[in-house]
Amino acid sequence: MQIFNTKNSLQHYLKGIREAYKTIALVPTMGALHEGHLSLIQQAKQSADIAICSIFVNPTQFNDPKDLEKYPRPLENDIALLKLASCDVLFLPSVEEMYPDTGENWHLDLGNLEAVWEGEHRPGHFQGVTQIVYKLFTLTQPDFACFGQKDFQQVMVVQKMIDVKQLPIKLIICPIIRDQHGLALSSRNMRLSSQGKEKALILSKALRYVQQNFKSIPVNELTEIGKNIIQSEEGVTPEYFAICETRTLQQVDELHAGKEYVALVVAWVEGVRLIDNMLLNG
Repeated sequence: MQIFNTKNSLQHYLKGIREAYKTIALVPTMGALHEGHLSLIQQAKQSADIAICSIFVNPTQFNDPKDLEKYPRPLENDIALLKLASCDVLFLPSVEEMYPDTGENWHLDLGNLEAVWEGEHRPGHFQGVTQIVYKLFTLTQPDFACFGQKDFQQVMVVQKMIDVKQLPIKLIICPIIRDQHGLALSSRNMRLSSQGKEKALILSKALRYVQQNFKSIPVNELTEIGKNIIQSEEGVTPEYFAICETRTLQQVDELHAGKEYVALVVAWVEGVRLIDNMLLNG
């Protein structure tokens, strides 16, 4: 695996790759890698000739400086995992490398996607996400970009950016990887105790119930049941639970033929904000 720390060195390498007519798949990450990330690397390797992983804890997408400070950075372990996964390239830039101009302005019209759920609870977050992802897309010019379904709204936001900017990139959405008990793998899980991880299983339990009963119980009733399941677990504080149309993430109260739906949930466990979702059809 080749490691690059600067845009210039990576561009020089990728120039040769393109001249050899090889395809490129990019996996943008913030590190603290786990099996979920490694599944993205495997998908990237299956989709293209060269798999590139970037590790960059992007400051512009954090609303809370303390959250940025606490974000895990086990770099040595990350590099070892990427080598085991046979990743071809790791891009590991500094903040100064990605944001040389401190006065840089960025704004992308994301429509209602920026106003609901994560957009509402984390103002400016998706502008930060699109800012850094656009930088990485411009730098690497990938044929494919692999993102995990776990951050579902983020995936929809990135697709919106690809559409708005008319980028020739195919977005590949990779399934959520869960542990043997059903907990969605997340870098934030490192901050949970064993008891906290057990309590957090209520999120996937609620989502599974909704998925199993999606066609038999009215949507409004099913949403309330989902909320009640999560509230029934002591030590778990729900932030939101909703059933939405997948592309717009508009909450729905009735179903329409030909539409696809997703259940979204966010809850707090031991001071850690956990996010999960489950596709309900399609």
